[in-house]
Amino acid sequence: MLLATLKLCAGSSYRHMRNMKGLRQQAVMAIGQELNRRALGGPNPSTWISQVRRRSSLLGSRLEETLYSDQELAYLQQGEEAMQKALGILSNQEGWKKETQQDNGDKVMSKVVPDVGKVFRLEVVVDQPMERLYEELVERMEAMGEWNPNVKEIKVLQKIGKDTFITHEMAAEAAGNLVGPRDFVSVRCAKRRGSTCVLAGMATDFGNMPEQKGVIRAEHGPTCMVLHPLAGSPSKTKLTWLLSIDLKGWLPKSIINQVLSQTQVDFANHLRRRLESRPASEARC
Repeated sequence: MLLATLKLCAGSSYRHMRNMKGLRQQAVMAIGQELNRRALGGPNPSTWISQVRRRSSLLGSRLEETLYSDQELAYLQQGEEAMQKALGILSNQEGWKKETQQDNGDKVMSKVVPDVGKVFRLEVVVDQPMERLYEELVERMEAMGEWNPNVKEIKVLQKIGKDTFITHEMAAEAAGNLVGPRDFVSVRCAKRRGSTCVLAGMATDFGNMPEQKGVIRAEHGPTCMVLHPLAGSPSKTKLTWLLSIDLKGWLPKSIINQVLSQTQVDFANHLRRRLESRPASEARC
């Protein structure tokens, strides 16, 4: 089927022979759709993951009207790859071990994933509708440093299409300054499908943001946040955050594990306070 798709794409693209961007654009769309169809033949994930993966094409809708450079196409593909890998990790329910559980039900779990390393999974229920969380985490991402003390700054360096962007994040020092200054350059992809929202990302290279003196360039692995209304209580939101980070430098694993799991617990608490302190009408201003 994939071979047939390639032949069809090549045959129907004769008019683009003088325009290689047009040929590449159509080819990537067709191949991406076919690869995505094949990916659906794997194990049955949970309903909300299945919904996102089923309706997601590799680059499809973003390439219909806009031409992108080779580098932009690479970023688009990276964002989609991060989303598919992260959702694949979340869909596998085996092997998770509890790291911590709070009195309010917030819990952090972890497991080791081949070729990725140790990943952490936060599961919380927030007493706010999904729209409010989407506004704060996606639409107002650059304001995260205002309410999350673990983040000094997040800046969007470049936006590509409707839902892919390159970001630079400066993290605050942690664990009593044992974990020094870190920064991250990531490609992020945000998608909404029905009542589910996914924000995924992974480390990338961006020429206009080289490593900075005195700051260690850490890397996000495939990571994502999934938001969807709590079953039976649509005014509440289930948030699942998959965290995969290589902090670089020399740090004992015990400190890394403690920092990352505590970072997730703290994030949930800071997010709740932010949502409670900013009414929905104010957040939209």
